[in-house]
Amino acid sequence: MRYGYIGLGNLGGHLAASLLKAGHEVTVYDRNPALAERQAALGARVAPSVTALAGEVDHVFTCLPSPAASEAVLAELLTGLKPGATWIENSTLGRDDVLRLAGLARTGAVRLLEAPVTGGVHLAARGEITVLVGGEQELFDLHRPALAVLGQRIFHMGPLGSAAVIKVITNMLAFIHLKATSEALMLAKRGGLDLGQSWQAIQASSGNSFVHETEGALILNGSYDIAFSVDLALKDLGFALGFGKEFGVPLDLASITNQTYIAAKAAYGGEAQSPMIARLLEDLLGTDLRAPGFPARLE
Repeated sequence: MRYGYIGLGNLGGHLAASLLKAGHEVTVYDRNPALAERQAALGARVAPSVTALAGEVDHVFTCLPSPAASEAVLAELLTGLKPGATWIENSTLGRDDVLRLAGLARTGAVRLLEAPVTGGVHLAARGEITVLVGGEQELFDLHRPALAVLGQRIFHMGPLGSAAVIKVITNMLAFIHLKATSEALMLAKRGGLDLGQSWQAIQASSGNSFVHETEGALILNGSYDIAFSVDLALKDLGFALGFGKEFGVPLDLASITNQTYIAAKAAYGGEAQSPMIARLLEDLLGTDLRAPGFPARLE
């Protein structure tokens, strides 16, 4: 099978590279041609357009920043994909978007398999990210070999829409944990503790989290560079709050965290790095959270 991959940004570029390194035939496209250079060096064919890519592949992956972008790309894909092709969507979408886009895909005899990923760009670069899948068992079985090279753990959550729900839940938890670790580190700093030692003590304690170990380190470095923006965090928190309303679940912590991200966008812009919510606290208190020996990016 020949796969296409569209959307070669911070996340999609690594996922496409993993397919190529595993020996899959892949044609790639991004509206920024420079982003395809890495994949071309690994043996990918670079298509001049979405339509051209659609005409030469059997199935296609996408990793795009918004439901609107996914819908626009789908419209172009449907002009060239063969009937029976699978569209494998690595983007984070709302459940309603997934179901609506699946219906649009079916008009061109294309079936959707949702496969958002979680764990961070650094794990995608190592082929160790977690893949959350929603869709028909037949499609999951067909594409499992390709999905398996993207990440170490794959969860088939159920029918279409299932992966969207669990992905939003995991992101909601990550944003809440980020707010919590920012406040914890500030307590340590204002309490006169050594921040590097405090980070390590938290890491070894019952209060540890994946976010503390990863994004907490980037806060202490001062780069905040997780390759995930405030705007993307607000998008995902919006999905979570929508599910809370639909399912009748009060989401107090998610609501408070959403307000923090709104404040971060007002202060630093939507393209600012997500961990810069810690900077809000630093600016408010006139106290930085720097400590030596922490990385600028996760590897």
